[in-house]
Amino acid sequence: MKRSEAVAEAAITLLAERGMRGLTHRAVDEAAGLPPGSTSNVARTRAALLELTLSRLSELEERAVVGATADGPPPDADLAELLAGVLTAQLRDRRRTLARYELALEATRRPELRVIYDRAGDRFRAPAVALLAAAGSRDPVRHGRQLVAFAEGVIFDTIAGAGAEPSTDDLRAGVRELLAGMLQSDPAEPA
Repeated sequence: MKRSEAVAEAAITLLAERGMRGLTHRAVDEAAGLPPGSTSNVARTRAALLELTLSRLSELEERAVVGATADGPPPDADLAELLAGVLTAQLRDRRRTLARYELALEATRRPELRVIYDRAGDRFRAPAVALLAAAGSRDPVRHGRQLVAFAEGVIFDTIAGAGAEPSTDDLRAGVRELLAGMLQSDPAEPA
């Protein structure tokens, strides 16, 4: 693992465990097992450390989430099954998700971080749009946004909200119901 990756990984862990206030160059050095000053050599400022961390986090989440859907659903695949599996994987990695929430809030106050955060979000929305277009959505862009919002709501409610962790069966049923509404042939017809 490159030093920059080790720094970013330690920063992700610190954000998840201690929040934004617990993320310091010194704390990252200690958490990564690096000599004092190593984090400063990789990311001189706090802004640079946040950007490095968000970039690494986006890379990891993209591998986990987008990687599962990159080629679209296999022929005859159950799209609800595929998406429930992606959600289950996201819920199991609380560290990444908590760190992402910390960075999302920070991005509302730092325009330079917002740009990176928004660009990362686009990389998750594009596959959702492609999946829904392939499944027959009449409005895949809008439906893609709604699918991502649904997933984010489930994840937030489970990890930071008051909700209990849903089973894969619950997730599959919820996704199936959402998709039924999006993919019905006549939008005026009830599902």
